Amino acid sequence: MSGEATILHADLDAFYASVEQRDDPRLRDRPVLVGGGVVLAASYQAKARGVRSGMGGAQARRLCPEAVVVPPRMSAYSAASRAVFDIFRQTTPLVEGLSIDEAFLDVGGLRRLAGPPAEVAAELRRVVRERVGLPITVGVARTKFLAKVASGVAKPDGLLVVPPAGEHAFLHPLPIERLWGVGPVTAATLRQHRIHTVGDVARLGEATLVSLLGGGAGRHLHALAHHRDPRPVQVGRRRGSMGAQHALGPAGQHPAELEAILAGLVDRVTRRMRSAGRAGRTITLRLRFADYTRATRARTLAKPTAETATVLGAARALLRTASPEIERRGITLIGVAVGNLGTGHVQLTLPWHADPAAELDTAVDAIRERFGTTAVTRAVLLGHDTGPEMPLLPDP
Repeated sequence: MSGEATILHADLDAFYASVEQRDDPRLRDRPVLVGGGVVLAASYQAKARGVRSGMGGAQARRLCPEAVVVPPRMSAYSAASRAVFDIFRQTTPLVEGLSIDEAFLDVGGLRRLAGPPAEVAAELRRVVRERVGLPITVGVARTKFLAKVASGVAKPDGLLVVPPAGEHAFLHPLPIERLWGVGPVTAATLRQHRIHTVGDVARLGEATLVSLLGGGAGRHLHALAHHRDPRPVQVGRRRGSMGAQHALGPAGQHPAELEAILAGLVDRVTRRMRSAGRAGRTITLRLRFADYTRATRARTLAKPTAETATVLGAARALLRTASPEIERRGITLIGVAVGNLGTGHVQLTLPWHADPAAELDTAVDAIRERFGTTAVTRAVLLGHDTGPEMPLLPDP
């Protein structure tokens, strides 16, 4: 790890909503919701009223009746992201994109050319605002973890530098949820033992954390609480998984609706995988329940695949195992991801020995490969809205 705070975490503020406010002067300084049935993004004016992404539109409008609801414009968000990432790469060649609206930058070698990291960060914010018209928050620290936490604390539209000598003073008073990997379940476990802040975690021995949370999670949180994070900024790192998700309104809880949405999501994911020449083994189903807690189910296949029939079969099996919990708790989001991705040419083969549904899935894949994604549509998707396809960073 560097001895100086040279890593920047740059994160666009309320990205989709900010693009809408930029492009329509009537929306500036007003609460904006992107997406009507389910909120895809909310401006900070709407967030101040309790609205958050993934919330049902009706609930969001009850919390913020004066909010302006606009439909998503994915092409506009993709164009804005490309413009911002061009500025990132003009600032430093060491850029690691995390999503279309955030990245890590290593500016350790720019002192003689552009000044200390704090000045580089301030200039980056100015240029993004001037050229792209969007607010961006930047955290500066010695490690990726601390830089990301700093940007979260500085939001919205802020800049926060954590000097090495001030790492303890900055990190330890923060709530345990600021630690990567601490979700609702882990937080509840820690709070049961009167562990509320990062400092409380840091004062525990590693063995105690391991006994509470297990080996991997305990050692991980112990390292972060002592601000140990040796990971460098990685340029051109290919993603380890590809996924898609869909937020659900009140009508999206019927099993047939979930099956249809799941099929549409798997179609998207496997199409991206084949386009990128990737195949994967681990199928993960992601769920968010009505109380906003989350759960995952996963299955690892014997060999990598990018064929829709295989991925969809595994995803459907995972959905069936989660059905009792979904019926009991309600659901607000469903997602699917394929992990353990490898690189190589993906050859579609027609599995004539398989069941008719699998044959049809593979035949549909082949038709779409040749004639385009809109050439054929699943019958189960007719009349179902599977939501907009979210823009992604290119897979290098």
